Amino acid sequence: MDICIPVTQDWGLESPVSAHFGLAPLLMVVNTENGNCRAVLNRNHNYLHSLCQPLLSLAGKHMDGMIVGGIGMGALEKIQAAHINVYLSEFTTVAATVAAYNAGRLKLVTPQTACCLRGKGARPCSGNPCSSSLEGGRSRR
Repeated sequence: MDICIPVTQDWGLESPVSAHFGLAPLLMVVNTENGNCRAVLNRNHNYLHSLCQPLLSLAGKHMDGMIVGGIGMGALEKIQAAHINVYLSEFTTVAATVAAYNAGRLKLVTPQTACCLRGKGARPCSGNPCSSSLEGGRSRR
């Protein structure tokens, strides 16, 4: 299976997982069966809020899933509309994230666990765990 994990650096399987999808400069495409991976430039990471086109950088590539440190509702809805499951990672590296995915330990991102919920009960991203960078000391595995 091919999955996509937004990352902050291209260090192969040791790449650090980005704390938020929309800010990741790279998207690591990983084959979960053999561990092969390659980084794809996220040409859309400097978007205006709510104008994100998360799948543009992955155009023409089949993805079985996406694993994120955090993601906003707009991007989540667009990815789900493409029939791609989005999972939440609490791990700092691609290797640890893929191991958790293969073990079935990752949970699907839901509207309740996405950043910046819309409507009643809305909260800013700054109140959500994804606003703290993984690199900034957020308690991660």
